[in-house]
Amino acid sequence: MKYNTVFTFLIALSIFACKEAPLVITKIEGKQIPIKDTLKINQSIEDIIKPYRDKVNNDMNEVISYAPETYSKSNGNLNTAIGNLMADIVYEQGNFVFNKRTGKNIDAVILNHGGIRSIISKGNITTRTAFEVMPFENSIVVAALKGKQVDSMMQYLSHAKRAHPVNGIKLTLNKDFGITEALIQGKAIDANKTYYIATNDYLYNGGDRMRFFRPNDSLYVLDYKIRNAMIDYFKRVDTINPVIDNRFTQTK
Repeated sequence: MKYNTVFTFLIALSIFACKEAPLVITKIEGKQIPIKDTLKINQSIEDIIKPYRDKVNNDMNEVISYAPETYSKSNGNLNTAIGNLMADIVYEQGNFVFNKRTGKNIDAVILNHGGIRSIISKGNITTRTAFEVMPFENSIVVAALKGKQVDSMMQYLSHAKRAHPVNGIKLTLNKDFGITEALIQGKAIDANKTYYIATNDYLYNGGDRMRFFRPNDSLYVLDYKIRNAMIDYFKRVDTINPVIDNRFTQTK
């Protein structure tokens, strides 16, 4: 019995001793392969892809509206024509869905200046235009906020000093960026009232440091991408006409 125990121990010891040490990566090498026109096309793959590529290009190049001017987010101080257009689209298209589902109306919209990723060039607006301006998958959400949180939103805008797209508000700052007037739908903000503020899911979750959305009374997810709202709006409007107005301004 004693010999069997010793024999078993020796076998186990030899197994563990023969185990190889774990492999460790000590070096990784790679090289860059530039994609050039000189690369040979795999014709069999090209034959499969081409019909789909042609259809996507045809869809993307479909003319759906017209821009009488070129609109850029750098063209303006605290509000820009293209930013106003974006906020107005979210309000008009989003409110249709929101009202149909809840019987309520959106009171205001806030988006972010950095979310506008391209200009809208003078001339034909295509589906591709919407993808260029809004390449992200951001969707419209509506948060129910008390007036105190809406006050925080106004303070955020005054401190940001940027042309974040807004709709439904009138915010006026003095020369030192202090708030001299803040209205929602033309009325003073009621601290105890619930306001329905539309934004996108990225900002609702704290993007661009917009932390005033939490906590809230409720959240309504519209399952409606901003890009799709733009496309629907462009198809509905023959010629866009966004302008810089007095929704967010600063006095001298």
